[in-house]
Amino acid sequence: MRIHDTSRKGFVTRGRHAGDYKQGGQSLVELALMLPLLLLLALGIIEIGRFAHISILVGNAARAGAAWGAVDHGHAGDSTGIANAANQDFNNFNGQTLSVTSAPLCTCDSAGSFSPDPPYTSFCYAPPDGTNPTAGKCSAGGHWAVLVTVTASGTFTPLFSYPGIPSSIAMSSTATVPVQ
Repeated sequence: MRIHDTSRKGFVTRGRHAGDYKQGGQSLVELALMLPLLLLLALGIIEIGRFAHISILVGNAARAGAAWGAVDHGHAGDSTGIANAANQDFNNFNGQTLSVTSAPLCTCDSAGSFSPDPPYTSFCYAPPDGTNPTAGKCSAGGHWAVLVTVTASGTFTPLFSYPGIPSSIAMSSTATVPVQ
C-alpha cells in the first residue's frame, strides 16, 4: 500500500492502486483449481487407511480364532468355537460379516520344524508310541503334533466408487498355531 499526502496538512490517507487487487484474485483462482485435487487426495488417504484398518482386523480375528483353538485338542476340533472367537475379536466391524474356516492338522514335530509341509489334513491324537494309523509314523526323534489353521475372510467396500477400483475387495488372513 502506498501512503500519500492530501492537500490538507496533517491528514494522511491510505489508498489502493489497481495492481494491489490482482494478487487476491490470483490466489483465489489457484485455490479453486487445486481444491478438487486436494480433496481427492484426502479421500484417497482416508480410503487407504480404512482398507489397512479392516485388513488388520481380519488378520487379528484369524489369530484370535487360532489362539482359541490352540488351547487343547478339544478346542482345536471345535470349528464353531473358533469361529465365535474370531468373530468376537472382529466385533462385527461397521456391520461387516466375517467368514471363518478352521482345520486341525496333523504333522511331525522334529525339534521345532514341522514335516511334511503341508501337514496331513487328518486329525491326530498321537498315541504314546508316536504312531497314527491314518498318517503314518514320525521319523526318529520326532513326535506327532497338532496344528490348528484358521482362515478369516472379509470384504472392504470403499465409501465412493472410483474408476478402476472394484466396488468391493475381498481380503483374507490365515493363522496356524501348534496346539498345546
